[in-house]
Amino acid sequence: MITIKDVAKHAGVAISTVSYVLSGKRPISAATSQRVHRSISELGFHPNAGARALASSRTNVLALVVPLRTDLNLPVIMQFVSSIVTAARGHDYDVLLLTKESGADEVHRVIASARADAVIVMDVEARDPRISGLRELDVPVVLIGVPADTAWLNCVDLDFAASGACTVEHLAGLGHRAVGLIGSPPAVYERKTGYAKRFLSGFTKSARKHGVTVHVQPCAPSYTALSACLDSLLESELAITGLVVHNEAVLADVVLELRRRDRRVPEDISVIALCPDAVAATQPVPLTSVAVPVEEVGSIAVEMLMRGLAGEQSPEVRLLDPQVTDRGTTLTAPHTAVR
Repeated sequence: MITIKDVAKHAGVAISTVSYVLSGKRPISAATSQRVHRSISELGFHPNAGARALASSRTNVLALVVPLRTDLNLPVIMQFVSSIVTAARGHDYDVLLLTKESGADEVHRVIASARADAVIVMDVEARDPRISGLRELDVPVVLIGVPADTAWLNCVDLDFAASGACTVEHLAGLGHRAVGLIGSPPAVYERKTGYAKRFLSGFTKSARKHGVTVHVQPCAPSYTALSACLDSLLESELAITGLVVHNEAVLADVVLELRRRDRRVPEDISVIALCPDAVAATQPVPLTSVAVPVEEVGSIAVEMLMRGLAGEQSPEVRLLDPQVTDRGTTLTAPHTAVR
C-alpha cells in the first residue's frame, strides 16, 4: 500500500510537507504543491479513509500520550490524567490513554483510524524523538512539557527553571549557604527529560547568583537509594543546612530518615520540595513546597486543544510561575542571622 512516506520520498519533500499540502494547514509554495500532487497521482496514493472522515467529523475523544516508565511517579502522573479527564469532560470529550513507548507511530495510527480528534503528550524530552512525527499530524497537539525546539508547537508546563531558582532563593533568604538536592531518578536525567533538566539548570544558576554551595544527588525511587543519597549529602564536611527534594517517590521517607539520623526538621535542617500541593500537604510531616499545579496545567492543555479544534489556537508556550507554600519545614539556618 502506498503511504504518505512514499509520496514524500517520490516528491523529494518532508512527510510534513505532504501532510500540509493535503490538509491546507500551512501555506506551501505552488511549485512544491504541484510536485506533491504529481507524486500522489503517479503513485496512486489515497489518504486513509479514517483520516478523511476525521477532517469532516469529530469523535469527541482526546488522545493522551504518557509512557508509563518505571522511573515515573505513577500517583503524580495519575493526578495529571485526572485533571485532563475532568477538563475534557467539561467539553463533552472523553480521553484515550496511550501508554506504549512507541514514539509517534502509535499516535499516527490512532489519528489515522479516526479514534481521536486531538493529542496531549506528556513526559517530554529536551530533544524528544516524537516531535517531528507530532508536527506532521493534521490535528491539534499540546505538549505538557517543553522541548528544546518549540517551533510550531503548543506547550504548557510549570516554569521548572524558575522553580529550581525559587527553592534556592527561599533557602538563601533564610541564611542557608550549603544546600543539597535530592534529584529525580538517574534515568530521568539520562533521557534529558525537560522538566528535570530545566529545574536543575535554574537551581544551579540561582545558587551561583546567591553564593550558595549546592550538592546534587540523583536518586532512584527506592528507600535504599534515598538512604545512600543522604549518606552523601549529610557528610559533615559539606555542612548542608538546607535540603531540596525533587523526587516524589522518596518524599514520604525523607523527614523520617532524617529523624532516624537525629536531624530535626527544620531546627537542624530545612526541607523544601517540588511536588503537587496535595502530595506535600499529606506527608507524615507536611512540607514547605513549590507546587506542581497539575489541575491548572491539565485544564490549560485541554483549553488549548479546544481552541485548536475551533481553528483559533496559534502556537504558544505557556509557563506557569512557581508558588511557594510554607508549611513549617524551613527555618533560618542554624547559627545564621538573616540580613
